[in-house]
Parts: sequence; structure tokens; C-alpha cells
Amino acid sequence: MKEPIWIPSIDRVKNSNMTAYMQFVRNNFAIDFNSYEELYNWSINDIEDFWESIWDYSGIVDSKKYKEVLDKRIMPGAKWFEGAELNFAENLLRFRDSHTAIISSREDTPIVRISYSELYEIVSSVSLKLKSMGVGKGDRVAGYITNIPEAIIAMLATASIGAVWSSCSPDFGLQGVLDRFGQIKPKVLFAIEEYKYNGKNIDCRDKIQQVVDKIPEIENVILVRRFFNFTENNLPKSKDFADSDNFLYFEELLVPTSNELKFEQLPFNHPVYIMYSSGTTGIPKCIVHGAGGTLLQHYKELVLHTDLKRNDIIMYYTTCGWMMWNWLVSSLFVGACVFLYDGNPAYPNLNVIWEMIDKEKINILGTSPKFLTAYQKSCLVDSKKINLSSLKTILSTGSPLSIENFEFVYDNVKKDIQLSSISGGTDIISCFVLGNPILPVYSGEVQCRGLGMKVEVFDEDGKSIVGKKGELVCTEPFPSMPVYFWNDPEGKKYKSAYFEYYPGVWRHGDFIRLTESGGVIIYGRSDATLNPGGVRIGTAEIYRIVESMDEILDSIVIGQNWKNDTRIILFVVLKNDLILTKDLIDKIKTSIKNSATPRHVPAKYFQIKDVPRTISGKKVEMAATKIINGEEVENKDALANPESLEQFTDIRNVLLNNSI
Repeated sequence: MKEPIWIPSIDRVKNSNMTAYMQFVRNNFAIDFNSYEELYNWSINDIEDFWESIWDYSGIVDSKKYKEVLDKRIMPGAKWFEGAELNFAENLLRFRDSHTAIISSREDTPIVRISYSELYEIVSSVSLKLKSMGVGKGDRVAGYITNIPEAIIAMLATASIGAVWSSCSPDFGLQGVLDRFGQIKPKVLFAIEEYKYNGKNIDCRDKIQQVVDKIPEIENVILVRRFFNFTENNLPKSKDFADSDNFLYFEELLVPTSNELKFEQLPFNHPVYIMYSSGTTGIPKCIVHGAGGTLLQHYKELVLHTDLKRNDIIMYYTTCGWMMWNWLVSSLFVGACVFLYDGNPAYPNLNVIWEMIDKEKINILGTSPKFLTAYQKSCLVDSKKINLSSLKTILSTGSPLSIENFEFVYDNVKKDIQLSSISGGTDIISCFVLGNPILPVYSGEVQCRGLGMKVEVFDEDGKSIVGKKGELVCTEPFPSMPVYFWNDPEGKKYKSAYFEYYPGVWRHGDFIRLTESGGVIIYGRSDATLNPGGVRIGTAEIYRIVESMDEILDSIVIGQNWKNDTRIILFVVLKNDLILTKDLIDKIKTSIKNSATPRHVPAKYFQIKDVPRTISGKKVEMAATKIINGEEVENKDALANPESLEQFTDIRNVLLNNSI
């Protein structure tokens, strides 16, 4: 068994929320646990008792108690906490003191700080205004907005009424916005006029007008300025965007009110969010998530697995179009401080995030392998200038974290830190596998399976396996499963998405392996599987090797249909002004062959300038695969950089013209 790269101190384990929770279970269920493994086994075998314990331990605010925790252990169709009534926003606003709730930082603008008492007052005002606009239970309110306080405020005001919030980032193309909001038909749109990225102002006004013109169901538009200081409301309130009465500025909603905020009491599974699939292979699926399941799942992950405490400051580099924004915002339920960053994390220099951590004493940083790899390649983290004394945890998701990423963090960022690779997705608005403050960290592994999530690995015959690569499945229901898909009245799309492959079992679409340490190795999406000669290969297996090479900044690998088989083609982005030479190709081949198998070695190699990615930073193998195989890519607006696809069209022409 390999050695861990980090072991939590005795004090850290003793003072962790996980340890406190284990004592809570001992006291209330008369069960003694000697290890996390024993706790985990209880949570997946006695799932009703486990989720009841999370309800009690979290102190969830409700107006009606539930009749039973779970009616039947079936998927889909399990009903959780029937009879309970609560409000999502009321739980996130249960603290109303002077403790800082939100710190907002964005490019070239002053820091904004909002306390819990101020947040409650602002949400009260916005909620009252939304009601006056006719927004009610079940209506949709959308946010075309960046990661700023106004986004959180609008979401909380929406949820307080019982309406449903949905958001996407303004860096989406117009069609990408219409493909999402056009399906759910929001009554109100919160939209940012302009924002700053990489030192440049990006004007959104034309796009906003087009969205409003194309979606007639939008009755009112709330315009958000690039910067607004809530404690200094001195901006002119003239409408310089449109003369229409249905265009207002956000600050016009901030009318002081003496009325107590009325939280609509709703069933446990009442919709709170509509999320979207990536939309890279067609129109995005609209995934509806319930308030209660989201609340309990996020509490479990933030408090127990992330060890978030009330005095902590937590930051996740995200946009409002990624589920990690929703996850981050639930930190308000804990009473912690949420740090929002809007802008380029490498502007004005690559150390800006680390400098903010030191300045604001941030305790938990959420990021991605792409972010860490950028620092790894540049070697710019200066531990002499940046001590990161406050930082106790780094979270990473979006794609598998490589062994080299782990080693870089512990060698160059901080030695005493919990580095947690986490994985789940938009589909469950949470995680299947994630970190644990009482367990060691092993390079290249996720620390553990999440409490209450009966994660197994299935082979192609649907048999559970350990120590071998297979499909990530969940064999018992959990509260944060989607309530339904929008415009899917018979549930056909829902069932097809998760339960078609293994009936009654959730198939997530990832290749994983359970390790002897109890951890998990993720090999990437199983729907991006390469099958040369009938051998199934996960793309992450190749990325892990290739992207550890100094010459390579980024890469993408696809399977091309070739002579009644599949051949692997590798595309690489090289460092600085390097050129893909025969010597470098030979070096890549040797590295892959020695670190994996000869089957993993690509047949063709091409140099590209940019890897196509989704808005949330995930590589889009399917789009590149379609182009190379002569198929049409339907939804380019789902990409952060759709222009990158032109490279693959050119390469396909080269392949065809030269018959190679």
C-alpha cells in the first residue's frame, strides 16, 4: 500500500466537524464508530437513520415536521421527508447578525462586504419588489449575471417567494442563453450591463435586449451595474438602458421596508434551482432540483466533508453557470463568510488569488486542475512572499486531479493542507466522492465516498467490482436526485439519462476505481471512452501522463472512426513557442507506453492553439470527435471558446486530403 502525501494532525481530527458528528450519532443512535469506514457503512445501510441524523444535526428550519424520512428505496421515484414544509432562503438567512456574510472582489474595483443582518434587509426589499411584479410560487426568475452579491441576493429573494432560480454566465453566447432560458420562460431577468475580465470591459446590453426580444415571457428586467456599493447607494437612478417601464436598475429595488420577510413554506421537494447539462451534444437538459435535498446534501458536504465552520471564509472560483456557485452559496446555511471573485484569476498577475487568500485570510479555496496546472507550469507561487497561513483546505473539481498536481501543491504551495479532489456534478448538484478532514490524502486519489452515497463500481455485466476500473454507479437513493427534468412530463428523458443502462441503479457516466485505502481514482467520462481494438480507455488516463510533461500546457484526445475500428488522435497545446517535432512526438509515445500500455499510445498527433472547453472549464471531447468524424456540432454556444473548433475542421481536411 502506498504512503499518503498528507496526514491530518491529531488536533485537526479531534476538532473536526466529522468527529463532532460521530459523537452526535453515538449519543443519539447508540452506535459507536472506530473509523470513517464504519461510519460510511452505517450511512449507506441505514440510510433513513443517516439522513434523519443530518436533518437533526443541521438544525434545519422548518414549519412542518416530516411524516417519514423515505417511503421506498427505489430509483427513480423515492420520496424524501414527505409532509415537511420549509423554505430554502429562510435556512440560508437564519443568521441575522453583524457577522460578515459576503465579501466580493472583482477586477479593478473596491472590495464590498455585506453582513448577515444587511443581507437579510436587502433580500427583504428585493423579495417585496418581486412580489409586486407578480412573481409567485413556481414562477421562474433567471440571472444572466457574474459572480457578485446581486446574484446571491436575487436568488434568495426568488427562493423566499417559492419561485425557481436559474442562472448562466454572461460569457455564454446568445444562442446558449436562449437554449437555456428559452425553455424555462422566466418571468423576471436579472442581467448585468457590463463586466470586466482580464482588464477589459465587456458590454452585455445588446445581448440582453436580444434575449428579451426572443423570450416574450420575460415581463421585467432588473439591470445590474458593473459595480455597486451597497453601503454607499449614491448612483444616479436614471434609466440609461431603456425607457420602458419594465426595465429597472437593481438599486431601485432597494427600498427600506419595515415588513418582516415572509418566507413561503413549501414541500421538501419544491423546486429551488433549474440547472443545465452542458449542451455540447444538443439542446441542454433542464435539471430541476428540490430545496430540501439540496440543502441537506450541501450541508453534509460543506460541514462534514469540507470541515466548514462559522468563522471560516470560503472561496470557490466559479461562475453562476456552474453548480459550484450553488454549492458555494449554501455556505450561508452554516453562517460562514462567502468570498466571491469575479474576473480573470490570472489578472493582473498569476499570484492574484494567493495574494487575496493572504489579505482576506481565506480558509478554504475551491478551484480546478486547470488552475493548479497553470501555476505548476509557471512555478510562480512565491512561498517567501505568500505564506497562506490561513488556508487549511484546497478543493478541486471539473476534471481529475493528477498526481503531479498533488505533488505541486504539497511541494510548492503548502505542506500542511488538505487537498481534496471532489467529483459529482450538475445532475446531483453535489458530490459522489470528495474530501474528508479525518483521513489521509493519497496522490492521485479522491479521499472517500460521500456519506449516504452508496457508490459502487460496476463492470459491463452490472456486477460490483473493487480494485478494477468500471462505471461509477449509486445503488441506493439520495435526497439530491433531480426532482424532474423540465418539459419531460412522463420522465422519459430523466430515466434515459441515468437508469437506462442499469435499471434501478444510477449510472453517472464516469470511470472510477475503488482503492485499497478506501479512496477513489477517477479516469474520466465513460461517454468519452476510447475503444481501440475493443479495449476501453478513459481519456483522463492519457491526460494524466501527457500533461505532466514540461513542454505541454494542455491536451485533448479523441477517437476517430478508422478502417472499422477506432484510432486515437492526440492534440496538444505547447508551452511558449515550441513546435511539435518528431522528437517530441517520440517522447510523448514513450511516456504513454511506459506509464500506461501500448494500447494507450495515440496513432496521430497534432499541435493546436486552444482546447475546446465548456463555460465551467471541462474539455469537450465529443465536439472535437464529431468534427474529426465528419459530424455536425449542433450547439457551439455551449462552449467558452467555440472558435477553437475551427482547428479541428482544418485538421480533418488534412486527414482527408492526405488519406492519413
